[in-house]
Amino acid sequence: MAYSTSSPAGQAVQEIINQLPSLVAVAIVDVNSGMALASHSNNPNLNPETAAAYNTEVVKQKQKAMAALKLTGEVIDDILISLTNQLHLINLTPDGKKFIYLVVNTRDTNLAIAREVLRQCSELLK
Repeated sequence: MAYSTSSPAGQAVQEIINQLPSLVAVAIVDVNSGMALASHSNNPNLNPETAAAYNTEVVKQKQKAMAALKLTGEVIDDILISLTNQLHLINLTPDGKKFIYLVVNTRDTNLAIAREVLRQCSELLK
């Protein structure tokens, strides 16, 4: 899926690309449907829409685990999956209805900077 900067999701994708140009892929995802609202990939072998669907299940399962543990008052800020050469970061919007899925190479991106960029861009998705 391409993206249009006329939508908040497209604007967020463009802003993430501007701030993290060496990213591997990014997608803005609706938690309820698992559909990517906007996405971009710099790697033809990584389809962010397919990843979005699977990562929606990761988010939903973590939400179920939190409910089972009765972690009231807690919300998911982000979920980090560290691979050998990549970081996969899932950052939920404050209302929990959407998330930003970001893939970066560990050698090209500072995790703290990536987290801050996603935090700022999640504000665009309100």
